Amino acid sequence: MTSTVCQIVWFGGLVAWFIIRYPFERRAKKVRVIKSLFGWRESGLLALAFVGLFIIPLIYALSGFPASLDRPVVPAIAILGVATLCAALLLFYRSHADLGRNWSISLELRNEHRLVTTGIYRIIRHPMYSSFFLLALAQIMLVPNWFAGASGLLGVGILYAFRIRQEERMMLERFGADYERYMAHTARLIPWI
Repeated sequence: MTSTVCQIVWFGGLVAWFIIRYPFERRAKKVRVIKSLFGWRESGLLALAFVGLFIIPLIYALSGFPASLDRPVVPAIAILGVATLCAALLLFYRSHADLGRNWSISLELRNEHRLVTTGIYRIIRHPMYSSFFLLALAQIMLVPNWFAGASGLLGVGILYAFRIRQEERMMLERFGADYERYMAHTARLIPWI
């Protein structure tokens, strides 16, 4: 497996990510938002994750910069990267499908918002973040440059670190004791941990 093939697979995964998200985004826009925490902070966090997962690897793919941080392609790691990418996309799809119209790109509560505790949400409270971390791990394995490969993990890590408490606080305010019970029986990111 060559560097070019790895990068094509990576960008194919990103296209699949956008294709998965598009119909859910369209459906969600039809449901009225009753509370939103979207602002400059939220925009900045989302932009940072986008830069790390898409822009920096794209710059690397088009220019080779920074070539001094290139690493050799190891076929076994690349194949593991493809498997991780597939797992990320499957989890990403499942989290959207299970949320249905409750889904939003930012921290929002929608009209008739309900607490989803079925499907993948039965075992993970935040499977979408889990899918982002898997996507970032796949990027490290598929983009053969230490900087461009790791930029996604940095962007996703910052998004998660500065967003998760707000998201859980919002859910606690909306669902109270039901969400507390749900928190007690599910893991945040990794099942059974």
